[in-house]
Amino acid sequence: MDSSKEGFLSIKNIEEFRKNQVAGKEGIIFNELKGEMFIDKPHKHDFFVIILFLKAKGIHNMDSKDYVLGNREVHILFPGQIHKWSLKADTLGYQLMVEKSFFEHFAPYFRFSFTNYQNHPVIQLSSEAFKLILYEFNAIKNELKEEKSLRQLITARATVIASIVSREAENKFTEFKIYQSNPRLARFNMLIDEFYKENKYVSFYANKLNISANYLNVLCKTHLKVSATYLIQIRIIKEAKRLLQSTTLSISQISFELGFTDHAYFSNFFKMKTGVSPKVFRGKR
Repeated sequence: MDSSKEGFLSIKNIEEFRKNQVAGKEGIIFNELKGEMFIDKPHKHDFFVIILFLKAKGIHNMDSKDYVLGNREVHILFPGQIHKWSLKADTLGYQLMVEKSFFEHFAPYFRFSFTNYQNHPVIQLSSEAFKLILYEFNAIKNELKEEKSLRQLITARATVIASIVSREAENKFTEFKIYQSNPRLARFNMLIDEFYKENKYVSFYANKLNISANYLNVLCKTHLKVSATYLIQIRIIKEAKRLLQSTTLSISQISFELGFTDHAYFSNFFKMKTGVSPKVFRGKR
C-alpha cells in the first residue's frame, strides 16, 4: 500500500533537512548532531540514514525498541523504519542522509540482508573501526563542501563505510555469521521480506528454495534455534508495529494490509506474540 494513501502519516523527505545541513549535494546530506535533541513522535523517512555517534547519551527508539546510546556506535535506518530519540546534552555525532538512488551505488557493500541490519541497527565499533569510519565521514563532509565535488569519490568513501560496518556487524552478532555461512537461510530471510504479506506458510518459501518445508525448519532450528514459522511471524509483527505507530489506519485496515482476512484473528495473533492488543500498543506511542 502506498504511503500517500489515506490513513498513512506523511513520510519525511530528504529535502526537509536541507535547511540545517552542514554540507550536501543532490541525493546526500551531511549533518552534525550536537547536544540535546528530541523527536517525541515516531516518524519515518523515504531515504537511508547512517549515524556515527562519537559520544552519546540518551535513547534512540527504532521500530518500537529502545536502544541506550553509547560512544563509538553506528546506527542504521533504512527507508520505512520508524524512529524517535532523546539525545542528551553531551551527545556528538555525524549523520549521513542518502536518497535511494544514491544509496543503491554502495548498498551491495552492506553484505547481509537489510533485515539483519534492521534487527541489529546499533553496532558498537572497535577502536580501529571507529577511527576508520570517522575518517571517511569527515572526508565525505569535506568533499561535499567542494564546489565541484566528485560523486564517484563520495560513493567510494560510502562503500568503505558500508564494508567496515558489515565486518563489525559480523564480528558482533552471531546471526550475521550464520547467514553468511548458510546461503539458503540468507535467501529465506530475503524471501520473507518480499512475500510475508501474501504468503505466511513455510511450504511456500521451501518451494522457492527447492527444499522441503521440513528441511527448512531443520535448518532454522539447527542454526538459528527458532522455527521457520517464527521468522515469518516476527517479520509480520515488526510491520504491524510500524503501521500501528505511523498510520491512522484502523486495526481492521492494518490486518487487511498485512494479508489477514479476519481482523479479529490478526488482533489475537498480535496479542499472542507481543502480550498486548493492537489497540493497547497503539495507545502507547
